[in-house]
Amino acid sequence: MSITVQKICVYPVKGLSGQALEETTLRPGDGLPGDRRFALVHASSGVDPQNPAWAQKRNFLVLSADEKLARLEARYDPESDVLTLFRKGHQVARGSLTDPTGRMLIEQFLAAFMPSGPRGNPKIVEKASEQSFTDNPENHVSIINRASVKDVERIVRAPVDPARFRGNIYLEGAEPWQEFAWVGKEITIGGVRGLVTERIDRCRATCVNPDTGEVDMNIPLSLRQGFGHIDCGVFFRVLDAGTVRAGDTLQTPSAA
Repeated sequence: MSITVQKICVYPVKGLSGQALEETTLRPGDGLPGDRRFALVHASSGVDPQNPAWAQKRNFLVLSADEKLARLEARYDPESDVLTLFRKGHQVARGSLTDPTGRMLIEQFLAAFMPSGPRGNPKIVEKASEQSFTDNPENHVSIINRASVKDVERIVRAPVDPARFRGNIYLEGAEPWQEFAWVGKEITIGGVRGLVTERIDRCRATCVNPDTGEVDMNIPLSLRQGFGHIDCGVFFRVLDAGTVRAGDTLQTPSAA
C-alpha cells in the first residue's frame, strides 16, 4: 500500500486552530509558507513587539498553558491578512493582522475571552525574520503518521483526534511508527525532497481536546506508558523546492 498525503495544514497564528490546504509550495530552509507567521505574546513576555524574534513558547499564548484557545476556530485569509474568529459557529472577532486597528480588535476580544492574570493582555506580533514562531528554533515541516495516532488510541482506549498533534502534513497508508525509521534519511513527498531530522517529543498541548478546549487526556503519559517514549511525528527539512498536494505519494528509503 502506498503512503499518501491525507491532509496539509497551516497554522497562521501560533496557538490558534489550523486550516487545510489543497497544496503548498515548499522551499529549502523554510516551513510551510505562512505557518506560525503570527503569534500572541503576553505583557510579561521577553519578546520585543517592535522586532519580534523567535523565543521559547513560554513567551506566547499556547495550548499547553492556555487551553481555552482551542474553543476558537480561526480562519485566516492570506490575501487580505484578515483573521476571523468563531466560537460555536458564531463570529466573535474579525480584523486584519497587518493593520493596527484590525490587530486591536482581535486583541480586545482575546483580552476579554482569556482568563485575566499576572501575564497581562495578549498582543499580536508578526515574525520579523525568516524564522517562524514554532516551538523548534529551526524551520521544519512537521509530519504526522495517522497510523501511529491510531495506535495511541489502543493505549488510551478512546478516539484520538490527529489534530491534537498540530501537524503540517498528515500521512495515511504507512505502518504505525514507520516514520521513526526515516530519521536521518531522505524522503520525497510529491515534488519535494527533504531530510527527516528528528522525532517530535510531545508536551501538554496534546492533552487538550481540539474541539472543546478541555484537558481530557494525558497523551505524553500514555505514550510513555505504552511505548517507552513521548514522541509522535517527525520533523522534515526541505532540501529541494517543490509542491506538495493532498493525495501525493511519499517515497521512503528502501531500508524503511
